[in-house]
Amino acid sequence: MASDATFIEIDGTAIELREVAGVGAPILLLHEALGSVSLWGTFPERLAAASGHPVIAWSRQGFGRSDPLPEPPGVDFLDRAADQTLALMARLGIDRAHLHGHSDGTAIALLVAARAPDRVKSLVLEAPHVSVEIGALKAIEQMRERFASGDLRKRLARHHDDPDTVFKNWVGIWLDPRFQDWSIETQLLQVRTPTLLIHGRDDVYFSIDQIDRITAVIPSANAVILPECGHSPFRDQPILVAEISTKHVKTSDPDDAQAHEQ
Repeated sequence: MASDATFIEIDGTAIELREVAGVGAPILLLHEALGSVSLWGTFPERLAAASGHPVIAWSRQGFGRSDPLPEPPGVDFLDRAADQTLALMARLGIDRAHLHGHSDGTAIALLVAARAPDRVKSLVLEAPHVSVEIGALKAIEQMRERFASGDLRKRLARHHDDPDTVFKNWVGIWLDPRFQDWSIETQLLQVRTPTLLIHGRDDVYFSIDQIDRITAVIPSANAVILPECGHSPFRDQPILVAEISTKHVKTSDPDDAQAHEQ
């Protein structure tokens, strides 16, 4: 079962954290644009059980039960999130980690791997995207209507101290005209980390074109396309995602895999 979330302080900011015990380099989970520790559900425990590694879920500042942001995020919010990820690793004394990102968390993971390749052992990227797509913008517009109707807000309120601000910030950034040219494809040139891409065939936010964009720059990346799966593979296909993620982690770090066998 999930352990209770705790809090650590990074530069005066309280960050919500949940750790599942294991052996070896930790797997650090990076959540989506509306995500938090609790929105991972029981996946951290499932992944820890499958891999044997410690798994750490955390809520970025402004999400979940972490401290609020002092001001609305700008279009550089993913770069700032990458900075916060490295600060978290430093605060926890993590020299190297396996990064497992979902949606916006995949862009954050890629930025961390590009900036600090020696700190990242492997990347598992669910619903990855490195640029804006019209499909995502249409889906966000539909989500705005759902939020106004109340059902989505009730769901988010179970996972965030301030669901209104979380949602407002997400919509505000992605629909901001200044964000429409956002892309991190040039940064991918710096990524040398073993990379696994997981894409749900029924993803309404991002198309398989994102996979093609990433593999064009990181040709060694492996891609898995899951049928009967939408934008959240860890939720739609949890057993399979934990299994293929574990295999990738083990093959990316043979020495670590041997340590688990002893």
